[in-house]
Amino acid sequence: MKARVELAICVSLSVFAFASGGFAQQQVIGAPPEASNMKLVGHSDLQARSAYQPTIHHQGDRFIAYIGHHGGTDAVPAPINPLTGKPEPNGTSIVDVTDPANPKYLRHISGQEGKYESGGAQMVRICDGKDLPKGDRSAVYMLRTFGGEAHEIWNVADPANPVMVTRIAGLKDTHKNFWECDTGIAFLVSGAPDWRTRRMTQVYDLSDPAHPVKIRDFGLPGQEPGSTGAVPTELHGPISLGPSGNRVYFGYGTNKGGFLQIVDREKLLNEPKEPTPDNLRYPEISRMPMSAFNGAHTVFPMKDMPIAEFAKDKDGKSRDIVMIVDEAILNECAEPRQMVWFADVTVENRPMMISSYGSLRRVLRAGRAVRLAFLQREHGAGLLQEDGVHRLLQRRRPRARHPRSLSPEGGRLFHSVDHAGDRQAVRHHRRQRALQGRDPDQQCRDRRARLYLCRRPRQYRPAYSRAHRTCARGRRPAMTV
Repeated sequence: MKARVELAICVSLSVFAFASGGFAQQQVIGAPPEASNMKLVGHSDLQARSAYQPTIHHQGDRFIAYIGHHGGTDAVPAPINPLTGKPEPNGTSIVDVTDPANPKYLRHISGQEGKYESGGAQMVRICDGKDLPKGDRSAVYMLRTFGGEAHEIWNVADPANPVMVTRIAGLKDTHKNFWECDTGIAFLVSGAPDWRTRRMTQVYDLSDPAHPVKIRDFGLPGQEPGSTGAVPTELHGPISLGPSGNRVYFGYGTNKGGFLQIVDREKLLNEPKEPTPDNLRYPEISRMPMSAFNGAHTVFPMKDMPIAEFAKDKDGKSRDIVMIVDEAILNECAEPRQMVWFADVTVENRPMMISSYGSLRRVLRAGRAVRLAFLQREHGAGLLQEDGVHRLLQRRRPRARHPRSLSPEGGRLFHSVDHAGDRQAVRHHRRQRALQGRDPDQQCRDRRARLYLCRRPRQYRPAYSRAHRTCARGRRPAMTV
């Protein structure tokens, strides 16, 4: 009989993951920066201004970085600009990064006075005049927000000496815009004074940046002027696929109550524009609500993604996926976990969430590696979840009377707060029959690692007391991994 490793979970893990190194370490102040598949080449302190949205643009033989900033802080509401020697409210930094090891700070354009979200110039987009249908071919246009008050367009053909072109003002808020350089259509996240929400969409034709033409206001029914009842979640930002894709993806919410909205672009631009509930619904293809715990900070479409697992299927070999990113606002776990979500929108009027991606915050070192799939099993996943679960992972050799801890220190003992849930999960797995096949998760159980679930009677007793040895030696719940 071949030797095998058997795993016994006797009491519980609060945060559980395996790695080749020891416990995950907190980043130490002064330690070298952490990196994976990249390295630090150079840096700019940006005059001690916070960085929010960077956009890198190729201008002639140079690469220029345009960086949007939040407002100032309580300690430093307006940092000193070394180029002028004067304090300036945070706005937009323009940096020549052609030589990334030696970035050159060219200009700071002041933003709205204010602190944090109430000032600055967070967002920035760039279009070449030669790409815009009616633009000045020698110009390079920068679309930026001016705090929550306005949208501005600057000519930054000479990035060290930008020139204001036009301004769309009178707003109560702004945020993450999207500008189609080939058509000039811009989806401006704005706070129109008469709308009931802080952020909605104003669609503009900016094909001639010097003469903006407003097309329409757009938002969710219930946000428009004159509506009543609860106000739906505010917009965070859109992404357009342009005329060829004919879709605009809107993300509503930041860290709670989010929506993904898929809109027909042609209907949005050309059909009736009066902001009535029916007109607001007309261009909408579908709307997918998220959990009350999560928002849709960014919705990023990824069309025609080939799915390796489906490569031999007759239909559905590729799928249209939208990646939905939440934004964590509060530090130190003071809010629901914000993650990355993936929605299948191949059937556009029935989008469905198919997966999520988060981070495992601690790492437990095992005596030998355990496959990541162990953490990702669909059935019994609750056994390894972070909240309210505390078990001890142990190993025993074939025919050994007592299990031995995986760790050389004799094991780290944790304690269960959900014995009933544990037993229910084991009963569920007992009803599952092992499948045969090439999939490692469907092999015969006698050749695979196993999990044994035993309740530990008291906090500081050995993991297997005399009364509970029958679990270690006798009955073996058939939960396999």
